[in-house]
Amino acid sequence: MRTTPARHGAAAAALTLLAAAVCAAPAAAAPVPDAESAGAALAARRATTTGLGFGACPAAEDLPDPVRCATLRVPLDYARPDGTQITLTVSRVAAGRTGGAARQGALVHNPGGPGASGMYFPLLAGAPAWRRIAAAYDLIGYAPRGVGRSAPLSCQDPAARAGGPTQVPAHPSAADKERHRAAARAYARGCAERAGAALAHYTTLNNARDLHVLRAALGERRLTFAGASYGTYLGAVYATLYPGHVHRMVLDSAVNPDPARVWYRNNLDQAPGFERRWHDFRAWAARHHAAYGLGSTPAAVQASYERVRDAVARTPAGGSIGTGELHAAYLETAYRDEVWPERAAALAAFLRGDPEPLAGQAAPDPAAATETENATAVYTAVLCNDADWPGDWETWDRDHTELARTAPFETWSNAFLNLPCASWPVRARQRPVAVGGAAVTGGSPSARLPRTLIVAAERDGATPYAGALELQRRLGTEAALVTEKGAGTHGVFGGRNGCVDRHVERYLLTGDTAGWRVTCAPHPEPAPVSLDDRAARARGAVLPPVV
Repeated sequence: MRTTPARHGAAAAALTLLAAAVCAAPAAAAPVPDAESAGAALAARRATTTGLGFGACPAAEDLPDPVRCATLRVPLDYARPDGTQITLTVSRVAAGRTGGAARQGALVHNPGGPGASGMYFPLLAGAPAWRRIAAAYDLIGYAPRGVGRSAPLSCQDPAARAGGPTQVPAHPSAADKERHRAAARAYARGCAERAGAALAHYTTLNNARDLHVLRAALGERRLTFAGASYGTYLGAVYATLYPGHVHRMVLDSAVNPDPARVWYRNNLDQAPGFERRWHDFRAWAARHHAAYGLGSTPAAVQASYERVRDAVARTPAGGSIGTGELHAAYLETAYRDEVWPERAAALAAFLRGDPEPLAGQAAPDPAAATETENATAVYTAVLCNDADWPGDWETWDRDHTELARTAPFETWSNAFLNLPCASWPVRARQRPVAVGGAAVTGGSPSARLPRTLIVAAERDGATPYAGALELQRRLGTEAALVTEKGAGTHGVFGGRNGCVDRHVERYLLTGDTAGWRVTCAPHPEPAPVSLDDRAARARGAVLPPVV
């Protein structure tokens, strides 16, 4: 599941591979390792010997001191460990720069996506929520295969995605749907043409194997890992494949790992979650009608939004903001309530005749076109490769038409994002891993998974809360769950909620959790701040408190 709003999504139908939980009684005999598992074991042994040579980061990474960078060679195809190799980029800030705690090892981070780069992660070492953790751990970021400079994947010319405006109807007609079907087929063909035979090797299973090799190259016998969104699924798959190589694991904003939901049904599950969060934003704006004038009820705020949408459908704001760009910008309200004040203010300004704030917030950034296209390509490839998807349009149309009756805000945009998977040109799809299952090929059925920590917001739209409960059930009695009640920001840990942050810090530093299930009160809602106020504060002005 994407953690970057403009690239969100998740999807795919699946099959089940049921097995006992990790913490259940050991299986009678270990399964025979398959070729990929044997290749990963060989690559990890080699990485233990070669290690990582950290040095100054290339200018392309735009990472300042004290961050250091390295590269890691891994097989493109783990069934052929001596075949084509690809290079992954890795970043690090060494432990101890923020305090005198005893070093506990390396903490590897995956920010989600799939398609997001974690190379920036070491920069968080000085942030308050990470300071004590960074004193004890090397903070390790990396770009997963296909991402950034790690054997980058592309499916189309980035310039094709950089332009605007785009017009996406709220209620697509049969002709609209057919246009999207044709575009999805063309996009899938572009992936195959640009990547060739390598396309099949962008999978969650290979991401987990890469993580196993990275752990070995870092000189760590066991992995300490923090994953957000899709990163929770990656972490859970790693824990299933390599339970004996897990030290500590924080899984923030959990994807539902049920093989029957990976990925198509997870996609369907998102729509009601996003609808709840869209309501949360509208209810907040209604409570602050005096500040924004968008309406005193959620329905009235919706009407204001629709007036703006109808207007940009006729005349794009700033020449580049159509309904597609508008929707992408306001989809972010479901991910982060920090953006609520500026999004509400932009709507208010537009309705007063000033389109500039909206254009500034929603306009595509040409400088980010290559990164955006790359992230979308990796996202699509991993999810399409990970599981079987419905290949018939009738299933997609029926399921999404039904969903859109009660959850229209995100349903069709997400369907069209994932639609290339219906005609994906890779025949041999992966079988979703039965997360928590002991009898997984290449795994260690006799190994018990150590204590893990799951963190979730109760009203998260991108990864609905039921996924956290399912992940805890599958990881067993050693998995603890910290819930932020009544909140929905996607990505809970990291400075937003002190209660959550204390639980995560305690776990990473000591291995202890406060209980099997713990709840924290929600973080405060944002105060209504006008765009003029925000600009003044950026200039350092002292303003009276907002009431």
